[in-house]
Amino acid sequence: MLGIVSKAVVALGMAGAALIAVNAKSFAGPETASFATLGAETSVPYGWVDFCQRYRGECQNDETAAQEVELTAAVYRKIARINAWVNQNIDPIADADHWGAVDQWDYPSDGKGDCEDFALLKRRMLIEEGFPRQALLLTVVKEKNGDGHSVLTVKTNRGEFVLDNLSNEMRPWTRAPYRFVKRQSQQNQNAWVAISPATSAPLYVSR
Repeated sequence: MLGIVSKAVVALGMAGAALIAVNAKSFAGPETASFATLGAETSVPYGWVDFCQRYRGECQNDETAAQEVELTAAVYRKIARINAWVNQNIDPIADADHWGAVDQWDYPSDGKGDCEDFALLKRRMLIEEGFPRQALLLTVVKEKNGDGHSVLTVKTNRGEFVLDNLSNEMRPWTRAPYRFVKRQSQQNQNAWVAISPATSAPLYVSR
């Protein structure tokens, strides 16, 4: 069903050594980040609701215990390689040009996608690599100009990190140049929680 995901995982394994070179910055040990302060349950993005209508099997409405990733140097490198692979192999395109829609979340099965499509693919690849879904949280943010944007938050025992289609670096969420608005709940992927301080969420995400 998700041909590009399976092909991506195979390609990642075959090209693993080459992809290490993408992250030229050496990594001696896990960096420490902080944890975001979460607020009340909030509105679910339209894009996620629409995605779940098309991929019902991936959107189970089940309550699960929160989990986190144990961030070792090896784990960091694996996550960073997946982040870099997706960023380099998916061409960015706006939803209006790609799907003829204002906002559509989907897997970039044709090798093209918007910011949330990058995040969805990274999330799927990390799940297939054995990472817990409860630690991989789709997140809506605002850029400095007020535009909506989407990233993937990875919750670890050393804090929260962001995977962004605009950067190959896996960086602490506080070093991402965004205002964080809301993200998936760890306990239920179909529930979304506000990220304090409260802001008005963008109606759509972009890029």
